[in-house]
Order: sequence, then structure tokens, then C-alpha cells
Amino acid sequence: MELTTYSFFNELEKDSRIFLENHIKPITVPKGNLLFYQGDICENILWLTQGEVRLYRQEEGIEEITIYILKAGEQCIVNTASLLSQTEAVASAITLSDIKGYLIDAKSIKKLSRMSDVYYTYLFSLYHIRFEALTQLVGDIKFKRLDTRIMEWLKKQPEPICNITHENLALELGSTRVTISRILKDLEVQGKVILHRGKIELL
Repeated sequence: MELTTYSFFNELEKDSRIFLENHIKPITVPKGNLLFYQGDICENILWLTQGEVRLYRQEEGIEEITIYILKAGEQCIVNTASLLSQTEAVASAITLSDIKGYLIDAKSIKKLSRMSDVYYTYLFSLYHIRFEALTQLVGDIKFKRLDTRIMEWLKKQPEPICNITHENLALELGSTRVTISRILKDLEVQGKVILHRGKIELL
């Protein structure tokens, strides 16, 4: 089963694993589809085994800000918190690529968390991991200059020429396309980057 990409799966108690295998449904979703909207109450949890999902928040009249990118082997805390507490999701989720995974409904996930100490512990670890990431995001937005954040992001990429639009970079960094374009132009004048159509080259 592809859920072996999840750290908890191989450690599950036997009865919990059998229960899980009997209560999940495989799912495939094409790129560019919304999985849930900010304000929805989630009815299922997605366990992602292939592809990526972007979690983002948007206020009225303000451009979107990316909260984080969900990758295979990770469980979304926005999705989880909404389902377990039956409260509105604090962000929206959209597929960045074709995705594959499994869905499990609210009743089953609550029973699994009661049955399995392994899964219960995993749930709490999610919040620790994401809380650290969100704290870093807030700190970066508040205390770091945007040009510094852009350069740090570019240096983390595997290749010096990065295939990304100004709009998508703005989504990554929680800014606006206009602001990102202006700062990139300044960085180009400074000889730190070269701007191509749909690409940014780090010098």
C-alpha cells in the first residue's frame, strides 16, 4: 500500500492497520483543482501519496498568501483541524500537480485516533512540525526584507536558473506580483539575477 510513505503506517498496531485498510478510499485529482475552500468544514482527510497541494489564505481585497506546500507523505493540519473540530478551514487547498492519495472520513479517523496510540502520537507531531514552519513564515514576513527572502529562496533551488513566474514567486513568499517584479528588477540592476520570460537566473 502506498501509505508506507507515511511515517506512522509501518508502526501501526495490527488491528488499527486492518481498520485503516478497510476504511480508506483511493483518490486521484488533476492539477489545478480546489480540494476545499477557506471556510469549508472538511468531511474527509487526504493522505497524499503523489503530487503536491498548495494551502493558501486570502482576505477580501488582498492577494493570496501561501501557508505551505503539502507533499507526499504529509498530512494537512488545516484539513485535519477542520475535520476533527468541525470548524471552518482557515485556508483553501489547490492541487499544484496531478495527485494521488487516499481519503478517510471523519467518523473513521476519530475512531482510528482512539484505537491507535501510534496514530494519536503522529497527529500531535503534525502540529509541532507545522507550527515551527508557520512561525518561520511569520518571522520572515515581519522581520526580513523581501529582497533578502527572494535571494534566500533562489539559493535554495537546485539549479541556478529557476522556472518560476513572478506571480508564483509572490505566492511562495506571501507577497504581491507587482512588488516581487519591482524588487527582481532592482536585483537585476544590481547584477544579482537575470530575468527571463518565466525564469529567474541567479548569478
